[in-house]
Amino acid sequence: MAKFTSIGETTLFLLIAIVHSALAGGHDYGQALSKSLLFFEAQRSGYLPGNQRVKWRGNSGLLDGKASGVDLVGGYYDAGDNVKFGLPMAFTVTMMSWSILEYGSQIAASGELGHAMDAVKWGTDYLIKAHPQPHVLYGEVGDGNTDHYCWQRPEDMTTSRSAYRIDENNPGSDLAGETAAAMAAASVVFRRANPAYSRELLSHAHHLFDFADKYRGKYDSSISVAQKYYRSVSGYADELLWAAAWLYKATNEPYYLDYLGENGDALGGTGWAMTEFGWDVKYAGVQTLVSMFLMGGKAGSHSPVFGKYQEKAEMFMCSTMGKSYHNVQRTPGGLIFRQRWNNLQFVTSASFLLTVYSDHLTAARKDLQCPSGSVAPSELLAFAKSQVDYILGDNPRATSYMVGYGNHFPQQVHHRGSSIVSIKVDPSFVSCRGGYATWYNRHASDPNLLTGAIVGGPDAYDNFADQRDNYEQTEPATYNNAPFLGILARLNGGHAAAHNQLLPVEVPLHKPIAVQPKPLSPYTDPIEIEQKATTSWVSNGKTYYRYSAIVTNKSRRTIKNFNLTISKLYGPLWGLTKTIGGSYGFPAWVSSLPADKSIEFVYIHSAPFADVSVSSYTLT
Repeated sequence: MAKFTSIGETTLFLLIAIVHSALAGGHDYGQALSKSLLFFEAQRSGYLPGNQRVKWRGNSGLLDGKASGVDLVGGYYDAGDNVKFGLPMAFTVTMMSWSILEYGSQIAASGELGHAMDAVKWGTDYLIKAHPQPHVLYGEVGDGNTDHYCWQRPEDMTTSRSAYRIDENNPGSDLAGETAAAMAAASVVFRRANPAYSRELLSHAHHLFDFADKYRGKYDSSISVAQKYYRSVSGYADELLWAAAWLYKATNEPYYLDYLGENGDALGGTGWAMTEFGWDVKYAGVQTLVSMFLMGGKAGSHSPVFGKYQEKAEMFMCSTMGKSYHNVQRTPGGLIFRQRWNNLQFVTSASFLLTVYSDHLTAARKDLQCPSGSVAPSELLAFAKSQVDYILGDNPRATSYMVGYGNHFPQQVHHRGSSIVSIKVDPSFVSCRGGYATWYNRHASDPNLLTGAIVGGPDAYDNFADQRDNYEQTEPATYNNAPFLGILARLNGGHAAAHNQLLPVEVPLHKPIAVQPKPLSPYTDPIEIEQKATTSWVSNGKTYYRYSAIVTNKSRRTIKNFNLTISKLYGPLWGLTKTIGGSYGFPAWVSSLPADKSIEFVYIHSAPFADVSVSSYTLT
């Protein structure tokens, strides 16, 4: 088991990467958006389409539902396993749809709207199949227990593909409610591009809400195999309100507005002040949506009740930003922290709510009122940006928690498909237990790059162990990425015409430091070294700095036997190998530096620049 220590004691931080040129400042949110959408293609189940871009995947789950007399082929695998869990899948679709509804113009400007809508439709096509009758909904295909016993790529899986459903005698209001929300939200996404499909989705949403409301119960009491993996701890009251809110947004029907107004107290919408938002607990999302209705002048006679919803929404915003009486915990590096197991799901979903609420406050010309005082909308957006930038690499470890983005990202992702050689490269059958022996326990980078996946992320002290068996930190999930689409589009769009506020340049708590690059090497030709301070943070009253040093081969030949001398270093360094003589050379996995290529190493301490100089090298 890994030992996790405080920021002052952390021993592993940095990154090494072969890059074409020195890194530019800031993040490419458009690139991150594009990569994030690719992850959903890697999670597809069923017959893959001709325009599939993740080529290492193949068809899978082609008999799903057959034993139950229903076609359940398609949909998404939720995370690193091969099970299709209905509750998180529906939430994923809802959040992808909300991202498009809020920031569709920005997504379109980045050239990704088609891919985003394809991602939604891949989910809704399956959800339509899973709802064959008004009061019947299939909520799971596969069994987590047998699936976790095996380590197989989806194309080979021999595990149980049993299908589990809810109905009038075995209700599941939370599952039906979330699926209704997904269908309603998606119906708005397709209203113009595919009106017939939009109407079909809306019809399913109406039936599912009726089912959820009339036949009440927790879905995991009916589908007990889901309890170990996606237990509905919050119950179903939040999903009933969530579904009603989305149906009102999709239809403007007074029935759903009245439902929110008349049931807000009884179902907890006006009472629960939450500090999390995700696939289980929807209250903060409901409260945000209802606040938007109120600020948009749609509350009507329900304004007093909707005002209570908004009070709770703003308590969520204030506590997330650290401006309330009971604030969300943050790591020393500034990341929202709720739990060790897949913490980033809460970071992306909370950041999305902050982003959306910021823009709607701006449109209403209002500020957020927190116990600590008035907060401008731009501050909410700035805080959300700080969380996004942390995920993309502005953190004490200098690690991007989006696979394939940046120079240093997780290499041993807890994911069956990415960790086993592609069936298109080696079609040899991978057995249930053989996958563990050959691939799971293989201490090497994944053979297939799971581009765009957001993994579970670091612990409470910003530490992260890139190990395949560290599923709490290295397993990705679709619901990590879904809300991230909207935030990335918003940040990439900058000053959007629909939202009259400038994208903040600085972020609180975790600020990049403007430092003039410092050339260090006396070897102006062929080696160039630049280092700069990129980030600082305060822990236990002490200011720590992260320094990035980039070594570039400016010659036309390959550099080998390279050694650096580094002095006045008072903290950990990662990205170089320390030699017996005390100098530093290439890391073990890099033997040479080709022409016009660079490596980056990073160190952290609470002092100015370390002294770095080239001691020896050879040109070949």
